[in-house]
Amino acid sequence: MATERKLEAEVLTPEGEVFKGELQMLSTRTAVGEVGILAEHIPMVARLVPAELRLHKSDSEVETYAQGEGWLEVFANRARVLIAEAIPPGDLDVSDLRSRLDDAERRLNEAEEGSAAAEQAERERARAEAFIQIAEGG
Repeated sequence: MATERKLEAEVLTPEGEVFKGELQMLSTRTAVGEVGILAEHIPMVARLVPAELRLHKSDSEVETYAQGEGWLEVFANRARVLIAEAIPPGDLDVSDLRSRLDDAERRLNEAEEGSAAAEQAERERARAEAFIQIAEGG
């Protein structure tokens, strides 16, 4: 019986290494949509958006995180995830996230369209919305 090939993966944030090891699959969301990375995936670089990062260690063991913005690099059967933050879903505070969402929406409404302030508020709104969805299990 052939041994299943694994993908070497590394998840890094500014605070340090979150995960390093072998996976069956890594799945997340890029700026253009969902992506699943298996062993021997073709090389790619993608911009990551706030979403749920899923590290499939086996058929029955999946580690999940709320991921901030960042980058995914796949090359030579290795996946490197460089993200602003990786938070276990159980550590998310929904009331704090709702407050941040309200603040981001207020700043977005007050900002001049197309300005740096509007772009920052939009990114923060997208993060809060994604993290609330993850925290609520959906």
